[in-house]
Amino acid sequence: QLVESGGGLVQPGGSLRLSCAVSGFSLDKFDIGWFREAPGKEREGISCISSRDGSEYYHNSVKGRFTISRDNAKNAVYLEMNGLIAEDTAVYYCAAAYESCTIAFMNEDLYYGLGYWGKGAPVTVSS
Repeated sequence: QLVESGGGLVQPGGSLRLSCAVSGFSLDKFDIGWFREAPGKEREGISCISSRDGSEYYHNSVKGRFTISRDNAKNAVYLEMNGLIAEDTAVYYCAAAYESCTIAFMNEDLYYGLGYWGKGAPVTVSS
């Protein structure tokens, strides 16, 4: 089970930290990805972190503003979001998959295939 938290309303330029709490399986065996689904748009993968070597991937739209991290002892993954803009408004999901993340590529199909998803956390960026 994956459960997201930390979403909410924030002003442009502000920051939020999303958490993904994992239970029922060991985090150190899975890569974890963050996805978002904006109103009227398809769900897209924006970041992931590898369980094997800690490699981090970022979509160009969030590179330099978002940071992903994991704490295997707490079985949790985090997404630190800074410099938020209106275009970041979306429901944010975390998901788990095997060997799905490298520094250069996030294999979104593997997350959909395994089916380990949270229910999402809404983030609204607005003044």
